[in-house]
Amino acid sequence: MKISQSRLALLALCLVQWVSCRVVQFQIDLTWEDVPVAGALRKAILSNGQLPGPALWLKQGDDVEFLVNNSMPFATTVHFHGIQQQGTPWSDGVPGLSQDEIQPGDQFLYKWKAADYGSYVYHSHVRAQIEDGLYGPIYIEPEDSVERPFALVSQADEPAMLEAEKHTQPIVISDWRPFPSEDILQIQVASGVENYCSNSILINGKGSVYCPSQEHINAITTEAQKQILGNATLTDMACLPPQAIVGSYPADLSKVPKGFYEGCTPSEGPTEVFQVDAASQYVSYDLISMAGLSSLVFSIDEHPMYVYAIDGRYVEPLLVDAVTVPIGSRYSVMVQLKSDPAGDYTVRVANNYATQLINGTAVLSYGRSTPGQSHPSQPYLNEAGANATTTAVFLNESRVVPFPVETPALHADRTYILNVNTINASYIWTLGNSYPMSNEELSPPVLFNLSAISPAYSITTLNNTWVDLIINITTMGQPQHPIHKHSNKYFVIGQGSEPFTYSSVAEAMESIPQNFNLENPQFRDTFYSPPSNTAPSWLAIRYLVENPGPFLLHCHLQMHHTGGLALALLDGVDAWPMDIPEEYRMPVMPV
Repeated sequence: MKISQSRLALLALCLVQWVSCRVVQFQIDLTWEDVPVAGALRKAILSNGQLPGPALWLKQGDDVEFLVNNSMPFATTVHFHGIQQQGTPWSDGVPGLSQDEIQPGDQFLYKWKAADYGSYVYHSHVRAQIEDGLYGPIYIEPEDSVERPFALVSQADEPAMLEAEKHTQPIVISDWRPFPSEDILQIQVASGVENYCSNSILINGKGSVYCPSQEHINAITTEAQKQILGNATLTDMACLPPQAIVGSYPADLSKVPKGFYEGCTPSEGPTEVFQVDAASQYVSYDLISMAGLSSLVFSIDEHPMYVYAIDGRYVEPLLVDAVTVPIGSRYSVMVQLKSDPAGDYTVRVANNYATQLINGTAVLSYGRSTPGQSHPSQPYLNEAGANATTTAVFLNESRVVPFPVETPALHADRTYILNVNTINASYIWTLGNSYPMSNEELSPPVLFNLSAISPAYSITTLNNTWVDLIINITTMGQPQHPIHKHSNKYFVIGQGSEPFTYSSVAEAMESIPQNFNLENPQFRDTFYSPPSNTAPSWLAIRYLVENPGPFLLHCHLQMHHTGGLALALLDGVDAWPMDIPEEYRMPVMPV
């Protein structure tokens, strides 16, 4: 999509935060450059010269025009993660489904409405480019009429909490590897070894590469990891050796380069510092995980936090000391500040998957400490992402209650059971079937030609119907999969740690009613499948088809997504969009 020079000049006028106009215009220029990340140089995607990309600040009800200039040597798209795209499926950013890729030197203008308040994120949706740094936060300030949950914490402190929310800050947590994404994909194919290790944990793009001694690694190895390892040890990158990952699939370890799962090379990068003022009483942060393959746990030493919104929707506030942020999820937290702080406090982020022991840190600073004289703060979180004390409270998802409560229909019109497993190689996954990356090249995209995609990689639904999706983890030992649905959110209505042997939720509820919640279920766009450490597991989600168009359902572990753990939802095929704006039309229209 080409944009006129006059249009570009107009867009440049609105590259500001908290704009008051109803149409908010925003522009990112994408470049592919050598940049130091975690103290080491590698190629990365910069958005307006930075990583993560600049924050997009909006007010609920704004119309958004988001211009992407692709100055990189390869094609890309941008997806607006968690944004409903009601009536604008052509702006969802999935190549092969809603648009063609944005070619080098070209531009694309996305248009959508900021209908819902809260924390969101934009990121690439081509191949594994998230691994290269194309992501940035979105915040949509709620309308004044939206009821906030802060009085449930303290009516006296509510004004301070409201003020903190107005100035909420994004904290983007992620992992980083020394290899560009295309190299990782090629290494997997050549070696048969799935990419499952990082060399750094980043907080707002900042961090370092630490290489602990083997003695230290052995000392902090968890009991679960010891059971997997047997007589072996974690590598010098604190990773499980590949034999524990590839299983019975063929592998050629000679094709695995240094730094993929072993061969740690230390490097020092900058540390993120969060400056706070005790007089404010509270500070609000939006925790956003854009990791490629890590399950990251977040905490601030000696500072409990109220989780007050998840995936952009308010919940009844829960006081916790640490929270696990699944990839793609957003947790908004309110932190009460100390009235008499005694120095700086460590912000900790650690991976709690068994595949690797890795963590990163930042600093919460009141600006009162003297360098070298701060006392060490006391952690809630250890290096394995687990409890460092006997009393620290980690967020329990079963205690989360939406605010206000919304409920799904009591019965679904259609049920799809989607089996999740690896096939043929450790890096090839199924969600029902294995969704090939070649589907990103479908042209015209499915929005403009329903028959473009094979029924093997899609399901069809009718408008204004309720659909149940059973994410059926068929084998033990799989990681928890962060399941993300594009367009509208879903209700998390059930889960279990045993095989799902039923044809529907209704049938399952006759035998195991305790495994379901239709009274106050969470309303999410990303949610973990249950652990499958000792048995297969399953997750039941229910959604209303109310936005006709092609939307993706997928695991947000990047190499699982590119490995096939995805499915196209052809929603509302009986009301498929025909009145497509002229600038988005393609040569072939749906039949």
